[in-house]
Amino acid sequence: MFEYSFMQNAFVAGTIVSIVAGVIGTFVVARNYAFLTHSLSEIGFAGAAFGLWIGWPALLGMMLTTVVSSVAIGALESTYTKRDNVTSAISALAIGLGILFLALGHTSSSAATGILFGSVLGISHRDLYLLLILAAVVLVTLLFNYRTLRQLSFDEQGMFMQTQRQQGVRYVFLVMIALSVSISSQLVGSLLIFVLVTLPAASAKYYATTTVQLMGMAIIFALFGTWVGLSIAYLTELPTSFFIAIIEVLIYLGSVWQFKRKA
Repeated sequence: MFEYSFMQNAFVAGTIVSIVAGVIGTFVVARNYAFLTHSLSEIGFAGAAFGLWIGWPALLGMMLTTVVSSVAIGALESTYTKRDNVTSAISALAIGLGILFLALGHTSSSAATGILFGSVLGISHRDLYLLLILAAVVLVTLLFNYRTLRQLSFDEQGMFMQTQRQQGVRYVFLVMIALSVSISSQLVGSLLIFVLVTLPAASAKYYATTTVQLMGMAIIFALFGTWVGLSIAYLTELPTSFFIAIIEVLIYLGSVWQFKRKA
């Protein structure tokens, strides 16, 4: 299996994506941003379709739209409008625009399938370098803002009382989620991004008690699902994203069952 360069690239890309998804997912779950992540995946679909329509790489279009949309949602969230209502409206518009851009660009069915479900087995060395750069940006930004992000996610009220940086940190966090969504799309596609960003962290919370433990467990669960999913996909020649989704769901259900059994 590893004698093929495309499988080597797939495992390296899967490892990068899993680490980023596990780390960011910890804060996404703590902030109850699972619905936002799901919506950004739909917005990313529109961005990828837009990028292909005008001749850009799909990842670039996805990054542009998810970052802009996440900042817009954050700005509207600070008003009297409820976040979920704003997110739903933008998400619905994005799905419609994505379908329009695919039609206008006469995008092939294989390209559309790649946007929706990922094309990890087709990742090139150039794609790997881009993924590595984006992952480094996200992780370094998190490292420099770790303490404030942890407060924002686990003790927002206390943070607000101590500092006025809350709004700025929230925007940084939203941009990091947007970039993580774009990165994860290379592995599981725009429709299943939330599987990697939310489920490993949601499973980890049943075993871990500290933020570092949560991130570690989330990364382990994400890596396990990705590596096993890639291996089974290679052996069966079926879609990788399907197996990753099934494995992560089973891990989550097993975690819930284990927690309830001990309660």
